[in-house]
Amino acid sequence: MIPYLDLPAQYRSIKPEVDEAVQRVLASAQLILGPEVAAFEQAFAAYCRTSDAVGVNSGTSALHVALRACGIGSGDEVVTVPFTFVATVAAIEYAGARPVLVDVEPGTLTMDPSQIERVITPRTKALVPVHLFGQPADMDPILEIAHRHGLRVIEDAAQAHGAEYKGRRCGSMGDIATFSFYPGKNLGAFGEGGAVVTSDRDLATTMRLLRSWGEEHRYEHRLKGFNYRMDGIQGAILGVKLRHLEAWTEARRSRAALYDRLLADAALRTPVVRDNCRHVYHCYVVRTANRDQLRQTLADQQIQTGVHYPIPVHLQPAYADLGYSAGDFPVAEAAARDVLSLPIFPEMTDAQVEAVASALRVPVQA
Repeated sequence: MIPYLDLPAQYRSIKPEVDEAVQRVLASAQLILGPEVAAFEQAFAAYCRTSDAVGVNSGTSALHVALRACGIGSGDEVVTVPFTFVATVAAIEYAGARPVLVDVEPGTLTMDPSQIERVITPRTKALVPVHLFGQPADMDPILEIAHRHGLRVIEDAAQAHGAEYKGRRCGSMGDIATFSFYPGKNLGAFGEGGAVVTSDRDLATTMRLLRSWGEEHRYEHRLKGFNYRMDGIQGAILGVKLRHLEAWTEARRSRAALYDRLLADAALRTPVVRDNCRHVYHCYVVRTANRDQLRQTLADQQIQTGVHYPIPVHLQPAYADLGYSAGDFPVAEAAARDVLSLPIFPEMTDAQVEAVASALRVPVQA
């Protein structure tokens, strides 16, 4: 079998380092926040080329904290996209604001800057572009629009650890950026985890308060905060894995380049990569009108795949109250019908990539 992702293989490759880090936390009994989390925060901020990182317990919490730190609340509107995991939109609602959606670009499937200004109103307070599948959104026009309208920019970088846009690292361009360390991410915890990064020290201070009940001192609550603290064990493990992230990223990029070559003349579309950007391939996503049949063909050959995402947010039953209908975001809806995520992970062998590519050439009945 060729797995979609091989986390046991990754663990085996760094087992002594991880085990030592975990034992260090257990021996210290610093199980919530503590020095391991602080050390990881410092290292991750440097990696993202920001001044501060604030560790939290999930990527969703990171988005919520970022929105609240920007003062976003009831009556406000926040612009994002429908082709994303629902957490992007859910966090906006957690903050009390209204999500306003715009369609994505046909090639990269990231926020289409040409669609933004038509939905901006006096209630709009922020833009949340999503760096999808490991590729940056088109940040220059997004930042220019935000500057012109006085809006905050919160990068949803949950899938973009180490990705770059014109030499700038994802996480360093907006006011705040949020990351997920869900186990399957390019930098994944051994459980849940997340972080917010910023180079605005005031925002960083506010987010540190918000993640831990708004406490400035023990039992002194300056803000109405949340229980979003990162575990010490996760901080220690992430600190270990961060040291390997660049090597893992280059391995992913190498596997993606091999897929590109092997699938150059296949009857499907390979990923569109934005010029002057570093795609880190959280997912290697192809597009085909025969997605479901092709996925079954691969499954029959013991090749696991994923679909990110089969139903855009605006068509999810839980988000029907946003008031959108089928046809409102045709690019996102088309993508939902035809995207297929192929296996890609740092430990993947050339032979495994070649086997997947070979299976993709099997004729599929429409």
